[in-house]
Amino acid sequence: MLWTVLLALLVLLLLQTQLSVCLRELRSGGSSSPAYSSSSSSSSSSYNTTQQRLPGAIIIGVRKGGTRALLEMLNLHPDVEVAKAEVHYFNVEEHYRRGLAWYRAQMPLTLPGQLTVEKTPGYFAAPQVPARIWDMNPAVRLLLIVRDPAERLVSDYTQVLHNRLTRHKPYQPLEELLIHKGHIDPGYKALQRSLYHQHLARWLEVFPREQIHVVDGDALIRDPFPELRKAERFLDLPPRISPNNFYYNTTKGFYCLLSAGHDKCLDESKGRPHAPLSTQAFKKLCRYFRKPNKLFFEMVGRSFSWC
Repeated sequence: MLWTVLLALLVLLLLQTQLSVCLRELRSGGSSSPAYSSSSSSSSSSYNTTQQRLPGAIIIGVRKGGTRALLEMLNLHPDVEVAKAEVHYFNVEEHYRRGLAWYRAQMPLTLPGQLTVEKTPGYFAAPQVPARIWDMNPAVRLLLIVRDPAERLVSDYTQVLHNRLTRHKPYQPLEELLIHKGHIDPGYKALQRSLYHQHLARWLEVFPREQIHVVDGDALIRDPFPELRKAERFLDLPPRISPNNFYYNTTKGFYCLLSAGHDKCLDESKGRPHAPLSTQAFKKLCRYFRKPNKLFFEMVGRSFSWC
């Protein structure tokens, strides 16, 4: 009889212990719910937080090809944020040695799902840049805006001339730099930058052709919208830019931008009158570019109405 009572007491004690454990687990579970909710809220908050991200697209050139206009026009898209200044990360050794953390710090704040775009036209002609960009992100999308290489060369010279005169420094006339003993001087740097096929060949050694979108810079100036629609498709962006985002400014002689009731025109350096070059010299320049242009057309699978 005594053993029966002791056994019953032991069973009751075990049941009471088990019940206490269950109650503790229930209380613990109840208190963990707010913690989970807080974590979930924190995660959601983090998802919606702006931060600086490496670019998903880069405008690589060409210099004096319309890179600033293209960047500003892409920035009309609500899913795009752009780096305001040229970063020169991949083509300037002092910058490149600072590493990707420094490069990221030059980028704008973006939300998840937004596209960061950087433009540095000096990238296109710099031999070391394609492999460096590939190392950063092999899937990055590249935009190359080109214009008539003869016109680009004159524009290139005009910018350098303007900068020299602003600093009260002399500069040779374009024809003296361009022509040596009656022939085009192939060593002139502005001319070398207009040999698009040579530079593109280096990029195509690293990136597949479909990862490089070629923008017609002359067409962008004449009628921006069709070129912007092609760029949106290339960047997998929903179509948000419309013809209503542009209006022709008769005073400046080119299109300006409209967004949310505000207009914006490119700065005064855009559309600057070209430095003088004789008709004879310009025709000689056009003849020089015929073969390089043909090679470039074959590489990109399209032709352009250049001289």
